[in-house]
Amino acid sequence: MRTDSSPGSLPAREHLPAAGAGTPVLDVVVPVYNEEKDLRPCVLRLHDHLTRTFPYAFRITVADNASTDATPHVAARLAAELAEVTTFRLEQKGRGRALRTVWSASDAPVLAYMDVDLSTDLNALLPLVAPLISGHSDLAIGSRLARSSRVVRGAKREFISRSYNLILRGSLQARFSDAQCGFKAIRRDVAQALLPLVEDTGWFFDTEMLVLAERAGCRIHEVPVDWVDDPDSTVHIVKTATEDLKGVWRVGKALATGSLPLDRLARPFGDDPRDRDLTDVPQGLARQLVGFCVVGLLSTLFYLLLYSGFRHFGGSQLANALALLVSAVANTAANRRLTFGVRGRGGAVRHQAQGLVVFGIGLALTAGSLAALNAATADPGHSTELAVLIAANLAATVLRFLLFRAWVFPDAPPAGDAPLTADPPDGRLPEPYRSRSDATVRLQPVPHADTDPRDRR
Repeated sequence: MRTDSSPGSLPAREHLPAAGAGTPVLDVVVPVYNEEKDLRPCVLRLHDHLTRTFPYAFRITVADNASTDATPHVAARLAAELAEVTTFRLEQKGRGRALRTVWSASDAPVLAYMDVDLSTDLNALLPLVAPLISGHSDLAIGSRLARSSRVVRGAKREFISRSYNLILRGSLQARFSDAQCGFKAIRRDVAQALLPLVEDTGWFFDTEMLVLAERAGCRIHEVPVDWVDDPDSTVHIVKTATEDLKGVWRVGKALATGSLPLDRLARPFGDDPRDRDLTDVPQGLARQLVGFCVVGLLSTLFYLLLYSGFRHFGGSQLANALALLVSAVANTAANRRLTFGVRGRGGAVRHQAQGLVVFGIGLALTAGSLAALNAATADPGHSTELAVLIAANLAATVLRFLLFRAWVFPDAPPAGDAPLTADPPDGRLPEPYRSRSDATVRLQPVPHADTDPRDRR
């Protein structure tokens, strides 16, 4: 079970300082499970490549995921032969657990990992870590789905990979292109704040870390890679896909229920424009406009349906008044929650009362338009009435947004800093995403238990 600890924060992006002689700048982790045949050629090839091409000191760490064959002995021999190679033994399976454990203990400022099959061309390694060393980015991933990537793999794996990434984009609004490529890097200071929040200990670990990083406002650099599928891969596609979909559901549920802030977990980076005190610049205007337009469109459709229904039982003025009243209450509640980020019941009655005043203005505009139409035409058609009402509602919508922003919700939090949903009775957010609300919502490092009964990999 997780326990709370002192809140952490993400540091400002800066170029890594020059390290002393022998101090590793990069720690490349190779997680393995029963890889006695492939481990030695993999490490020798990786070591040779880094020795020839990497301009900084490095370390290669073999993370043994409770192997039952001769993998530990192979790793020990490599560590004895090569000064830059170390080995770490875990008694429990799970690639995510191995990466979290080794990365959390590493002293290198840049942490990376790659699969033991070396399917990714190693020439992409320096472009992968260079943005992290320079301070330009916080994480970097290899992408097999970039336009300039060159990939050799079967149609089945290609379909699964692209389908999975489409699911991530549609359900979790992920913007990175390839979550599953075993070729990633992260700055250690960023990892220290993010890793304790990652719950998964298996293959979904990568995806969850990337989603959290995006929500935290981290910059993720993507590197097109050349990638050749390993026909002898031991990954169980069906089991892995099932576990990944369960992870997508869990993280998606956390986002939907407010266990995670909807925009970003924390971004106390001094170099982020969103954290600067800007004067005379409306905060969150673009996001509020988008939210208001979406709510307004749905409200208009709802209003028109109500109007058409009420019109069968009364005149146009009565139908318009009733439809506008019902839709106005729903519109105010939706804009309060989604557009202006006001959560909880505090001030809800006052907001609805002010919304009804705005409703009165809209009623005056639409009623006046209907009155003018009836004065001009003795028996206007139903389609003509709807057209006039749509035009009147468009004018009322602009005025409604201005009144909402300046009068009804003048103190709404800016985009990205919307408070969490109403706190539970005990004042604690659901596990594993807990955060503390102060001047900025900060990431909450929480020690993770290595024993996870749900992990069977």
